[in-house]
Amino acid sequence: MSTTLSPFHIAIPVHNLEECRSFYKDVLNCEEGRSSDHWVDFNFFGHQLVIHYKPKSAEESHSNSVDGKNVPVPHYGVVLPWQSFEDFAKHLTTQGVEFIIEPYIRFEGEVGEQATMFFKDPSGNALEFKAFKDMDQLFAK
Repeated sequence: MSTTLSPFHIAIPVHNLEECRSFYKDVLNCEEGRSSDHWVDFNFFGHQLVIHYKPKSAEESHSNSVDGKNVPVPHYGVVLPWQSFEDFAKHLTTQGVEFIIEPYIRFEGEVGEQATMFFKDPSGNALEFKAFKDMDQLFAK
């Protein structure tokens, strides 16, 4: 496996393009790239995120229990350095972001110990940000 990390590309549906554009740009501080009247590219922590307009539908939400918490499925996000995670969690709090799962330490004292938090964008897409004090634990069994 290569040690060079390649940026991923993810495209997600949003039912209000302008509200989500503002959320990713102004709340999450993602730099905006190309756009049209129905999609917008963002630099999402070094990765390419594209929000695409899709009319709102009555999609069923789902979650799985992880460490006693209801983790929304699907979700996406980024693994941050530990201090960046702590700083970002404080920033989100000052921005009034409502957490699905507030920042906490998951699997404390076990293999894969990590800081994690979950919240949704204005279209209901679930995001998870996490951090490991020991990045070697990222894929540990």
